[in-house]
Amino acid sequence: MFKSSTILIAVAAALVTGASAFSQALTQPEIGPAPAFQLPETSTVQLANGLEITFINFGLAPKVNISVQVLAGNVFDGENTYMADLAAAMMQEGAGGETPETIAQAFASMGGDMNVGVGMHTTNFSANVLSEFGPEAIQRIATIIRQPEFPDSEFDRILQGQLRNMTVTRSQPGPIATEAYVGLLYGNGHPYGQGLPDEGQMDTFTMDQIRAFYGEHFGAARTRIYVAGRFDHDEMETAIENAFGDWESGAEASIPEAIIGGGPVVQLIDRPGAPQTTIRLGYPVSQIGTDNAFRMTVMNAILGGSFTSRLTSNLREENGWTYSPGSGVTNRVGSSYWTFNADIVTEHTIEAFAEIFSEIQMLQITAPGEEEAGGMRNWLSGLFILQNASTGGLIGQISNRDFFGLPEDYLETYVDRINAVSNGDISSVASEYLQPNQMVLVVVGDLATIGEGLQAFPQFADAEFITDAE
Repeated sequence: MFKSSTILIAVAAALVTGASAFSQALTQPEIGPAPAFQLPETSTVQLANGLEITFINFGLAPKVNISVQVLAGNVFDGENTYMADLAAAMMQEGAGGETPETIAQAFASMGGDMNVGVGMHTTNFSANVLSEFGPEAIQRIATIIRQPEFPDSEFDRILQGQLRNMTVTRSQPGPIATEAYVGLLYGNGHPYGQGLPDEGQMDTFTMDQIRAFYGEHFGAARTRIYVAGRFDHDEMETAIENAFGDWESGAEASIPEAIIGGGPVVQLIDRPGAPQTTIRLGYPVSQIGTDNAFRMTVMNAILGGSFTSRLTSNLREENGWTYSPGSGVTNRVGSSYWTFNADIVTEHTIEAFAEIFSEIQMLQITAPGEEEAGGMRNWLSGLFILQNASTGGLIGQISNRDFFGLPEDYLETYVDRINAVSNGDISSVASEYLQPNQMVLVVVGDLATIGEGLQAFPQFADAEFITDAE
């Protein structure tokens, strides 16, 4: 037994050594530029009532992804924050004589399911089913959208569920910071600046308000349907015409102009004894589709928008002060803003801010080298192509293009425009937009520990300070 074990160990060691030598003999291939992106064949038609349909032929699997997007998101809540969420929840409680259970069973029998999601601008009804059931799925979705029963018997249960979710949300520093942050960016007078419902506000909501919201914001003229995958084009178009063709157009959607107030402003929200400091640091930037927006995309990836970004490497990998920092650009109608988010260990908050501002300044002063910048351009290009490798991804990209009114070739030229961003462009766009006089910052944390140190930063010298108790 002893001899056999010794022989086996020796053989294993030899294999490991051989494998190691073999791997060392191989050179890692260079990562080349991503291939050009080619948008699959698409076509768009419009019904007489204003409803638009975009067909996207893509993939080999016998599945069809259907997305019915209605301009009835939170931007239309008005004074009744989250009314869109309540309306969408109630629409799933029965429609056209169907119960939630029979609806779910019907979509399951088609090899898929149906989901409803509320965003800032749209309420989205989506289903991913076997291709042969595409027309039936359209009819089922149309029933939910056009014939909601809004049962009074379910209202209190749905409302209480939303209130419980709101209570949990209000206890977390992230949502608290985000609510204050968007309020500083857009002000409370614009829907983009609204955060969570006021305390007790949702208790006053009624079914009549939900029905009124539905009647005002649901209609063919503010609805667009995306169909992606493998499907019979004529069959699907006929099904949509039959299901939605006689739907009333309804009122046109109108989103008020949004202008970011900018800074400099710093809001401090006290959370005594908090083990972490939650921050939202942002600046208004160029709108989507512009040359500077593409430059911001590459700049963001280098600074904080990727796992290997400078801020992530510094704050997480080198110092261990935060677990999941990150940054990104949020696009709204008429405006966009860049935000860096992090939850930082309280006792290292001041040190972390010093590193954050140092990394921003270094990028503004010195253009990144080709290895770093070229790697990020390749990563962004490859990521874009991967994001468009599924029916859901394609619908997301195309609907985003359509909503913001971007050029028809926006997606086809995306990779080329990312690769056209020079190393100097990256520094120049950081210098242009990430300036202290435009800074908007929200800090939620233990002010007794961090408050005095924060106010000492030169970047805050001209800032308005707002201090709130949680």
